[in-house]
Amino acid sequence: MATLLAVLDQGSFEAAADHLGITPSAVSQRIKALEKEAGRVLVRRSTPATATEAGEVLAQTARRMALLQAETDAMMHGRLARVPLSVAINADSLATWFRPVLAEVARWDSASLRLRVEDESQSLHLLRSGDCLGAVTRESKAVSGCEVHPLGEMHYFSVASPEFRDRFTHDGMLDWAAMPALRYGPNDKLQDEDLIGRVEEFPRHRRISQIPSSEGFLEAARVGLGWALVSHLQARPALDSGDLVLLDDRVSRVPLYWQHWRLESPLLQRLSQAVISAAREALVSSPA
Repeated sequence: MATLLAVLDQGSFEAAADHLGITPSAVSQRIKALEKEAGRVLVRRSTPATATEAGEVLAQTARRMALLQAETDAMMHGRLARVPLSVAINADSLATWFRPVLAEVARWDSASLRLRVEDESQSLHLLRSGDCLGAVTRESKAVSGCEVHPLGEMHYFSVASPEFRDRFTHDGMLDWAAMPALRYGPNDKLQDEDLIGRVEEFPRHRRISQIPSSEGFLEAARVGLGWALVSHLQARPALDSGDLVLLDDRVSRVPLYWQHWRLESPLLQRLSQAVISAAREALVSSPA
């Protein structure tokens, strides 16, 4: 099972072999033996290598077992092992309110973090597949076998540089349909959701720049590459300095939740407490 996780984490049989200190042939033999025992294909021989549906089920189990085994070994040997805690998180959260979690985990001798940056509307598939033990998500309904905790809301504002705003203002009205836009990645649908309520007909063809960096996203808006939805935690300094301006007073409210596997794991419980505490310090409380 460790070989299966190595192939999925490293992305290829060759990289998994380097990681495990064995030959690619040995990795292939172990995967074939595991597939023979399972009676089905577990790994797609693609680039990168990915799990089939059956492989995801096995990987999910393997990751939970690995965490519990590492904690058991630590207690048995009287020392703390380096236990990887896999978390799916969106870029805006990682760049802002999640940072105290990094500082908290840095004080532990018992853990290391493995973060997967993913849009908050898409992160649950990493939880379902077993690739992550916890996820920051927009989904309030718990995944089977998981617990869910409300974190609060991220508030997003439409912003642009002053020059950009003026260029697309005609007779005192913003031309939302014509304005070039910014998005974080292909799964970032928040701006589309926001734009639908602003135009009579959603523009079929519009200029969109994809900026897969939270800091770069803000900079792209500042230099006038497009308009952007930016969280309240990031927008305020640029608004105060005048580098960015609000395009209107509309607020897009995004409730966030922390979902994690229901495990008797002290480390996962500590991590959950750190995430919930950090979020409640920075996010806007959701209405009851």
